[in-house]
Amino acid sequence: MLKNYFKIAIAVLKRRKFFTFISLFGISFTLTILMVTAAFIDKLVNDNYPDRKRERSLYISGLEQRGKESMNGSSLSYYFLTHFIGSIKTPVKMAFSTSSDGTNTYINDKKIAISYKYVNNEYWEILEYDFLEGKAFTKQQIDNAERVTVISDDLKKAYFGVDAGPVVGKYIEADNVKYRISGVVKSVPSTAHKFFSDIYLPYTVSKSSYKNKDYGGPFSVILLAASKEDVPKMKKEFDQMAKKIPMSDKQYDHLNIHADSYLESYVRTGNEQRSGMAYAIIALVSFGLLVTILPTLNLVNINITRIMERSSEIGVRKAFGASSKTLVYQFIIENMILTFIGGIIGVVLSVISLKLINDAQLIANLNLGLNFTVLFCALIMCVFFGLLSGVYPAWRMSRLNVVTALKAQ
Repeated sequence: MLKNYFKIAIAVLKRRKFFTFISLFGISFTLTILMVTAAFIDKLVNDNYPDRKRERSLYISGLEQRGKESMNGSSLSYYFLTHFIGSIKTPVKMAFSTSSDGTNTYINDKKIAISYKYVNNEYWEILEYDFLEGKAFTKQQIDNAERVTVISDDLKKAYFGVDAGPVVGKYIEADNVKYRISGVVKSVPSTAHKFFSDIYLPYTVSKSSYKNKDYGGPFSVILLAASKEDVPKMKKEFDQMAKKIPMSDKQYDHLNIHADSYLESYVRTGNEQRSGMAYAIIALVSFGLLVTILPTLNLVNINITRIMERSSEIGVRKAFGASSKTLVYQFIIENMILTFIGGIIGVVLSVISLKLINDAQLIANLNLGLNFTVLFCALIMCVFFGLLSGVYPAWRMSRLNVVTALKAQ
């Protein structure tokens, strides 16, 4: 039966080639947009370089203090993370770092814009950067406030040249200060904002004081549990500790701080009373509906036109005993075949589009690709697209009166 439906579907598609082209173009173009978007989101969410211990980690980006007439939100101070967060026992390591900030450096009268961030020694123990040269600076070097740095491979090429040999032990100048290079790491795309930087510096060489006792400061934190099974225990202990933190000022009466999973921390909004996960899901669903609704309506109209052209065929089949259910089933199968052909074209166009995007290096070090997750999303969209655009026309077809359909002959 399915084989016959397939033959009929191909014959129908060949009958009106212009309508077929319009349908396939709408389906494949829509799926290409959705697949490229899915590949980008998948890269943001699932790429685990250099954060390969994600399933054992919790992320703390900042805190928020609220009062009846005031609110203050910020990242964390060194005092806060050592005095409060450092008091919990479950984590085996605690990495902290500032967000990337920008400055300029010069080499041979050429200005190079660079980003930098300050980190502690356990940052290198939790996060597994690929060292192409050298190694990370040590705790002793941090305690001694030595001017050492780890740089990215991209900065090495920009500063020393593409053909430069080993640079460990050499000096690089940033913000009018010279730092000795201790290691070179594989570059991180800027979309991984928690880990991206051109140079990584010991937090003790920061020009701003990190020893004040304010709650707010420049740092975010990653807590590492001994095992995946200890993560709920670590989160529970953190939440218990957070409830006991006193307000830093009398104008505040409530403090919000969260130890999140990676995805929750990525989408957390400024409203720290709730996760941004719901907003992210709503935004993605709204985008998907916005992209698919117009092509779907267009395909529905084309399918209805096709049905009206086949009214005599439908009338004859009904006259010879074909049930409405059988006709609906046949038309939905035909529409699904059309959709999957468009889906195959969409996959090919997506591969081409992703290659062009990667070659253009619109975002440095961000290489997008199709994997099982993205292809599964494409399959779901094909099924959704096929059903959504086929059910109503099929229902219209099933309602055709036999006499009226035969008169259309």
